[in-house]
Amino acid sequence: MVEAANAFSNSLTDEQKSLALLDLTQQDAVAWSNLPCGQSCRGGVPLEDLDDDQAALAETLLKTAIGTDKAGYTRVEALRTADDYLAELQSSGQGGGPGSAPSGASGAPSGGPPSGQMPSGGPMPSGGQMPSGGGGGGLGGYGAGLYDLALLGDPSANGTWMLHFGGHHLAINFTYKNGQVSGASPYFVGVEPTSFTGDDGTQYAPMEDMADAVKAVTAGLSTEQLGQAKLKDSFTDVLLGPGEDGQFPETKQGVQVSTLNDAQKQAVLAAMRTWVGVADDSTAQSMMSTYESELDSTYISYSGGTDLTEQGDYFRIDGPSVWIEFVCQNGVVVQNQVHYHTIWRDHTRDYGGEFSF
Repeated sequence: MVEAANAFSNSLTDEQKSLALLDLTQQDAVAWSNLPCGQSCRGGVPLEDLDDDQAALAETLLKTAIGTDKAGYTRVEALRTADDYLAELQSSGQGGGPGSAPSGASGAPSGGPPSGQMPSGGPMPSGGQMPSGGGGGGLGGYGAGLYDLALLGDPSANGTWMLHFGGHHLAINFTYKNGQVSGASPYFVGVEPTSFTGDDGTQYAPMEDMADAVKAVTAGLSTEQLGQAKLKDSFTDVLLGPGEDGQFPETKQGVQVSTLNDAQKQAVLAAMRTWVGVADDSTAQSMMSTYESELDSTYISYSGGTDLTEQGDYFRIDGPSVWIEFVCQNGVVVQNQVHYHTIWRDHTRDYGGEFSF
């Protein structure tokens, strides 16, 4: 990671370094968002400003940090190409949201995006409320190049530094301390629509594994347990999105995992792994060991329905350490379908535990 980070930073121009190489401060650390708002809401150098050699070094850095499987770089690339699809929809007048071209139609076109591309979704503000109009052009736009990469602090094997990468529907925040990953959260992922068919006939569903993991947990609960797990509140977004650092509810709600049988407990652990898998294998194994040791003190809950097909369908895992949310929102660009938002946080390890909130 240090070699990859330094190779990337050494390739940058002075102007690019002023954007990408930041101080390790709380202000810079929490400057991320899942909105399509460009650099007005996050730090870093945009990928669209990199030449081919610099882009290759950025790719190597990201692959080194998160791996290349579906939980890592493969998902990242899916979300980036998703933004190209949204930009195409809006420019052709077939998508909704501010900044879209005038059109009498809404929703996805009859065909898919250009070969190899997939769709993504609308913006999410913090605090669990939808904006009155969110969407692409009015906020900063959609596009695979509108993702920003930043290094906070000096990369080294014996110091503390952070890697930030994100854009619309994506926020990756890794903290390194004395040669180890001390935090791999907050980690935000979203996609709109949830699945689609590309021009080449390929089926795309970048968050299907996450949705399936959530549904496996709730499907394994009895009618009585579902009643205990049901929340009174309704949700239009995740609670702990950008700007909500440290704002965990004081009281845990739902069904306590200690009351579940072994199969139900395994489903909860499997769900956790789907998010934690963004970290390297060693880090993921260490974090899962902690989460498993705290499993009996962990709670699961939901609101709305359990099929994840309607606005407000919501699921949560809340433990002494782990926090995972998954929610369905109405479409913003593709307005006739829901799309997904989700976040993984850790009560004590967000940003490596470097800050107090």
